Amino acid sequence: MKKTTTTNPDVQPPEVSGQETRTALLERAKRKAAPYRKTFVQAHRGGESRHGPLKRFVTNGNLRALKAYLITVAACSSENEDGWTTTLDSMTWARLFDTTLTTTDQSARTAAWRTLKQLQAMNLIRCSRPRSSTKISVTLLCEDGSGDEYTRPNGKAEADRFLQIPIAFWVRGYDTQLDLPGLALLLAIAREKPWSQFPAERAPEWYGWSADTQLRGLQKLISLNLVERRERYVKAPLSPTGSTLVYEYRLVASLRVRKSKATPAPAG
Repeated sequence: MKKTTTTNPDVQPPEVSGQETRTALLERAKRKAAPYRKTFVQAHRGGESRHGPLKRFVTNGNLRALKAYLITVAACSSENEDGWTTTLDSMTWARLFDTTLTTTDQSARTAAWRTLKQLQAMNLIRCSRPRSSTKISVTLLCEDGSGDEYTRPNGKAEADRFLQIPIAFWVRGYDTQLDLPGLALLLAIAREKPWSQFPAERAPEWYGWSADTQLRGLQKLISLNLVERRERYVKAPLSPTGSTLVYEYRLVASLRVRKSKATPAPAG
């Protein structure tokens, strides 16, 4: 797009927020939700560890990189003439990642590039920036961190089972309200069937983060009304009462993706 300037000092360009940029990018993709392989959150049973790449974001305290990865997948996972690659100006990437909020434009560009390089080091994307250009190209890799080429998950095989995050998550600004434990638990809950249990004592084994992180994440989601919680008694034959009270969780309706009756979404 050709840049123009005005000689009238009273005419100023509008400010564009990160949320507006994310919304415009998702609307351009013309989709209701973004898919992520479940192995990003948790590996399949039977391996040496159940931990997925999400663990590294949480244990490193890297909320910006996690949010950046989620919106990058949402932006890139619609195949185009460049395959699974999206090219944007570094300032657009900066607004997508909200690195423009507290720094100069040049520092924001640098911060966005560094964030993308972090994701590349985790084998989640490839990124490139031609010399003397402000354009950055990002290519998706498989969500399990293996470095394998990306393919859109279809749910037909275990390795292709996926969770979905509706674009409402970004359009309504939920992403800006969540801290790292809350976002991690939102992804964990999205990975499972509705009304699943998330016992804190199993968090280190299942996900690789602490029981305290698990509890804080669930509390954050409840406080923001992003999940629903219900109580249920289950049998516990060795307990004095023969039963125990458990909590089960599911995402609220606005964050659950409705399956189309005409073309049912694959089970996953």
